[in-house]
Amino acid sequence: MNFDEILIDIGGFGKFQKILYVWICAPQIFLAFHMLVSVFTGAVPPHLCRSMAPLKGLPDFKNFSHLTGLDGHPDLSCSAFLNHSSAAAPEDGHPAVSCQEGWEYGKETFQSTIVSEWDLVCSNASLNNLGSSIYMFGLLVGALVFGHLADKYGRRIIILISLALQVTFGVAAAFASNFYIYTALRFMVGTSISGVIMNAFVLGTEWTGPKHRMLAGIITDYFFGFGYILLAGVAYLIRDWRKLQLAISAPSFLFIVYIWVLPKSARWLMASNQNQEAWDLILRAAQINGKAINEDLKMCQINQTEEKTILKRKHSFFDLFRTPTMRKQSLIVFYLWFVNILVYYSLSLNISDFGMNIYLTQMIFGLVEMPARTITLFTLNRSRKISQLAFLTVGGSACLLTTFIPSNFSVVRTVLAMIGKFGITASLSIIYIYSAEIFPTVIRQNGIGIGSMCARIGGVLAPMMYLLRTISPHAPMVVSGLCPLLGSALTLLLPETANKPLLDTIDDVEGAILRLSSTFCEGRRLGPYKLMMTRDIRALLLGL
Repeated sequence: MNFDEILIDIGGFGKFQKILYVWICAPQIFLAFHMLVSVFTGAVPPHLCRSMAPLKGLPDFKNFSHLTGLDGHPDLSCSAFLNHSSAAAPEDGHPAVSCQEGWEYGKETFQSTIVSEWDLVCSNASLNNLGSSIYMFGLLVGALVFGHLADKYGRRIIILISLALQVTFGVAAAFASNFYIYTALRFMVGTSISGVIMNAFVLGTEWTGPKHRMLAGIITDYFFGFGYILLAGVAYLIRDWRKLQLAISAPSFLFIVYIWVLPKSARWLMASNQNQEAWDLILRAAQINGKAINEDLKMCQINQTEEKTILKRKHSFFDLFRTPTMRKQSLIVFYLWFVNILVYYSLSLNISDFGMNIYLTQMIFGLVEMPARTITLFTLNRSRKISQLAFLTVGGSACLLTTFIPSNFSVVRTVLAMIGKFGITASLSIIYIYSAEIFPTVIRQNGIGIGSMCARIGGVLAPMMYLLRTISPHAPMVVSGLCPLLGSALTLLLPETANKPLLDTIDDVEGAILRLSSTFCEGRRLGPYKLMMTRDIRALLLGL
């Protein structure tokens, strides 16, 4: 008997699953905190070289608002001037030299950030972006390490370990003595974040019936969006970076209760031949859901004969590129994974570029997450292809349009960036499902796994997009606009998968016809389509 049929018998999304999702969704709030807190802890306050204080003709030393060089005005923040004791201003021809006496920082918005504490400005400015990229690299390492360990030791234990690492290294980062220790601790937080995100989602999905899986996945996204919004309020109240880091990390100690309340995955237990423990959990779930379950179901084992027949030939990631159609589709999907994450975090981490209040912009960007994820529930069933293409076009076009808006129209630029964020967020939600349907069963796990790696590479590069401003102030948004537009054009070359049977082999992709036999359990027929859906969901989750 297929495990999905067991879930239908005991309640695919009953009281047991709803309680489980309370435990799964709560950490999502803190995951959003850690993912986006660098917007505030790594913010660059207005700054001025101390040696320029006595200069007459310059803006008031306490007024840092005129020091930016990104809008065409002279950038005075990184230079001192020879003969600065004179009354002459720099435009009178006094040569500029590098600042040797340190900087003064404006405190109108932040009491302190890692930038003001460790002078990550001017020649050291790239270190700030490098630190964010190293954190994102931690997400990639965590996905590889904790994904493998979860398959071997189970979802629950890896979630517990990841939560423990998250709170330990998160709190430790608040007491870091220098930037390099802080970056190393944040790297460890990033690895733990992947362990929680991936395995909590897997655990919830493996306990949820097929009819509710998409909705259940969206629920966790909503809580991430709620954390996105809540972070703006927390950061507004706490302007010191150490206190803010401590505030988003210390409450995670409460997750110690998960030792007693978080269940294991019965599906994983059965796959690991721990059938007795699995059936005990199934009976417990049925009891909580108020469903009567026939004890004779124990005699019906999960029939994996068909799956073993389909997967009997060993496949590797090289099969993604051996044949022309599969190669074309794989490369396009990998690019879509990359560009979605690249632009999503480029917009999320550089909200100070749009000229509005940083806290208000953060809240608005968080609010955009809710309708963006909701709308995909209505568009996906009509067309995966058109939905992906349309949202990429919306996101890319809006980002590109911001480059034509003067910097003094900050509200207009923020609205366009918000529309861009809306499109990219919706596109990101779609690519998870779309790519799982494009790859055939025999290489689906490999395809999703490589796609996830491409996404993490995009995450690593996203903080570095800020450095493109040295080329042009508009360069980051030009890239954020053109890359999704290219992705929307490439999506035209992908097949439509909505309301169509899922493919099992590479021959299916290349146009061959293959009929799958049905599986029986006590005379009850299990359609091949349902069995394929079960494998596909699991392959998707294991690959994330």
